[in-house]
Amino acid sequence: MATETLHSENGRAPSGALPASGSALANGHALPVSEWRDFWALLKPRVMTLVVFTGACGLLAAPGTLSPFLSFVAVLSIAVGAGAAAAFNQWWEADIDGIMKRTANRPLPAGRLSREEALGFAIILSVASVVTLGFATNWVAAAWLSFSIFFYAVVYTIWLKPRTPQNIVIGGAAGAFPPIIGWAAVTGDVTALPLLLFAIIFAWTPPHFWALALFVRIDYAKAGIPMLPVTHGITETRRQILLYTLVLVAVSVAPWAMRLTGAIYGITAFLLGAIFLALAIAVFRSKTEASADMRAEKQLFKYSILYLFLIFAALVADGMAA
Repeated sequence: MATETLHSENGRAPSGALPASGSALANGHALPVSEWRDFWALLKPRVMTLVVFTGACGLLAAPGTLSPFLSFVAVLSIAVGAGAAAAFNQWWEADIDGIMKRTANRPLPAGRLSREEALGFAIILSVASVVTLGFATNWVAAAWLSFSIFFYAVVYTIWLKPRTPQNIVIGGAAGAFPPIIGWAAVTGDVTALPLLLFAIIFAWTPPHFWALALFVRIDYAKAGIPMLPVTHGITETRRQILLYTLVLVAVSVAPWAMRLTGAIYGITAFLLGAIFLALAIAVFRSKTEASADMRAEKQLFKYSILYLFLIFAALVADGMAA
């Protein structure tokens, strides 16, 4: 789908529709409203919760130990790096966010922060998180963190998202890096288990995100973003959700099948996967097209968040019991 109205000829989002500085007009006077709440919102804190948790689980599952202080610094660096990537995303997509109902009140489209402030904030956080992680743990982990920020900000946000309905499939890698970073912070290398944890999040992202995209697809259509429900329709999206759920279930039990984890993780992964699959089948069988009535999709989206928390918690519990 064409996106000419949202991007200039050089591929950058136009800035004319937004205020040049973080201010808003009230009673005819410019009043500063660039408060800490708006900078905090740039970090997408709700999304960051999953990033922090999976990164911490990767760290705790790794062989070897870090001191509590260094562990805290490592997880904080992962969180700050993820927040920097989110700030880059909002800097680039400010005009798009202003079109979509669910994002119109974000700090940039609402005019509470300027693009310059958001970009500077993102750059400072990116450099600080990578350098801090490198000095606190090792530069292997720092390199993975740096690449994850680049992947989300450039590969996904700038390149993939406005160009292909496979954006969330390939771009899902961006959110799958935290367990690798956490593991590398402890060990200085990356082995089979953290790569499988990466694969779990990678396979989880499409059914998780497409369940949401189904009932907010009108927003994406208005913004000219080629999400799968917009380009290929509701039926095909539901089919793809089911297919990727099957991949997710297979990948999620792989650590146990390969004897990299124990029974606690294996049983949990099997049970959680069975519930995920049942919900995906319900979505696949649904004939509802009205967004407000998409109960199966909303149930799957909510459960998918709980699923990721529980399966990674099971990983840590399994390691502690070993």
